[in-house]
Amino acid sequence: MKSNTKLTDKNVLITAGAQGIGEAITKHFIDNGANVAIHYFSSADTANQLVDYAHKKGQKAISISGDLTKEDDANALVKKTVDAFGGLDILINNAGSLVARKMLNEMETEFWHKVMDINMTSMMFVTRAAAPYLGENENSSIVNLASLAGRKGGHPGSLVYSTSKGAILTFTRALSTELGAQGTRVNAVAPGLILGTSFHNTHTTKESAAETTAGIPIQRAGNANDVARAVVYLASEYDGFITGATLDINGGVYNM
Repeated sequence: MKSNTKLTDKNVLITAGAQGIGEAITKHFIDNGANVAIHYFSSADTANQLVDYAHKKGQKAISISGDLTKEDDANALVKKTVDAFGGLDILINNAGSLVARKMLNEMETEFWHKVMDINMTSMMFVTRAAAPYLGENENSSIVNLASLAGRKGGHPGSLVYSTSKGAILTFTRALSTELGAQGTRVNAVAPGLILGTSFHNTHTTKESAAETTAGIPIQRAGNANDVARAVVYLASEYDGFITGATLDINGGVYNM
């Protein structure tokens, strides 16, 4: 992959950066010369392997564990990143989960709050802690991971997940207005069917994946690298003119 020199020596924090799409995003930033802080919740081995990969390329990298639904953990994540690198240029808000499929008639209040906290509240915690450090730069960037489910409503049983991902689309637009004056651009990506990740390995049947793929105009499902390339592009244009936008990555199955 051709290196994007705009990212050389930039300091990047990626939440849930050691599994699935997050792992691909982290590797793409490393390959483009960035220093990476890799947050993980349970993927310690992969996080440490990515740190070693960055170090072999002569770049700075750290792995940091934490439960981002806890405000203190989110604050500590950002502080450890800034302490290690001396600053922060780019934040990738990737952490999130469907957790389980539940229809409205079986929805417990506790489950609703759990999924919303994992997908939305955690993003607010990390972004709130990171924004002042991003604002210290003339140009900086945030990329939020939303989902096609936030556009279309998702498959049955994904009510809370889809609602939270739709909220991320609005969060992105509102935050771009709020942080624009400090030089921070805020964008989102909304992936469609991305196979080969733990998300779909857990929550999507082979039959459902095949049916969805058949309806995709380019006749294939996406993969984690499809998303990572788009995230790197939006992040690397830190001195650009794109903000408040959502880039849909779904093979053409849904257009706005």
